[in-house]
Amino acid sequence: MSAVNDTKLNSAVFLVTGIPGKEDIYLWISIPFSLMYIISIVGNSVILFIIKTDPSLHEPMYIFLSILAVTDLGLSVSTMPTMLGIYLFNSREISLNACFAQLFFIHFFDKIESSVLLLMAFDRFIAICNPLRYTSILTLPRIAKTGLVFVLRSLAVVFPLPFLLKRFQYCRDNVLSHSYCLHQDVMKLACSDITVNIIYGMFTTVFTLGLDSLLIFLSYVMILKTVLSIASHAECLRALNTCVAHLCAVLLFYIPDIGLVVIHRFENNSSHLFKILLGYVYLLVPPLINPIVYSVKSKHLRARIIRAFVK
Repeated sequence: MSAVNDTKLNSAVFLVTGIPGKEDIYLWISIPFSLMYIISIVGNSVILFIIKTDPSLHEPMYIFLSILAVTDLGLSVSTMPTMLGIYLFNSREISLNACFAQLFFIHFFDKIESSVLLLMAFDRFIAICNPLRYTSILTLPRIAKTGLVFVLRSLAVVFPLPFLLKRFQYCRDNVLSHSYCLHQDVMKLACSDITVNIIYGMFTTVFTLGLDSLLIFLSYVMILKTVLSIASHAECLRALNTCVAHLCAVLLFYIPDIGLVVIHRFENNSSHLFKILLGYVYLLVPPLINPIVYSVKSKHLRARIIRAFVK
């Protein structure tokens, strides 16, 4: 009986979902998705190349930006095979092991991005609230150690997810809600009690996204308090302007991410199409928009990019 169960587990497949009812225009839908992936990969790669090759950009803010670009590249590459497979080749099947690997990398890079946004908020907090100690606080060794701690935190909370899912039998209609695999989506297809997965999923969300978003909020409360105490209106606006790109990145990341978590918890009251579209926004928009926003808002980075491509 055990051998039969193991065979059943290993031979099972999941079916990822595109946009229901639009199967006849999937090839046309693939065009904007392909463009989004190309722009995301090229944009983040350009930022990485410029920061790496220009010593004047080897500062904390740009180091954090380069880590954010690596994370966005990881999210794009993790979702690209199944998403484009649906719209280009009408390929919906994904094996259990491939699905577990994909959800591991999606959740891992998701947690890393949350950590990087927190570090960038701390960078803005120090730059505005304590500028005289900026270079002494944000040294390269300290940045490296902090980054390593956040990577290990993300790895520790995400590593158990595939193993928590692998112990289940999947005997239902294995149709996923998205074009990629997520832990909260896959666990609902199990034929067993998923209480442990629900509790652990909530723990990881609170311990990473919840804690990080709270600390980012507190950082901006302190930043706003400091900025409002500045007598000069022009200096006040100049200080706030340095936070615009980061605020855009925070909103683009946390709003769809938290929205997707809430929808999966109370999906009976939500539109299935809205959940699919929010899932696309959650993983496609931040890697696409982040390099554009930072290139526009960062004067030094914009100048280096123009210098590199326009002689």
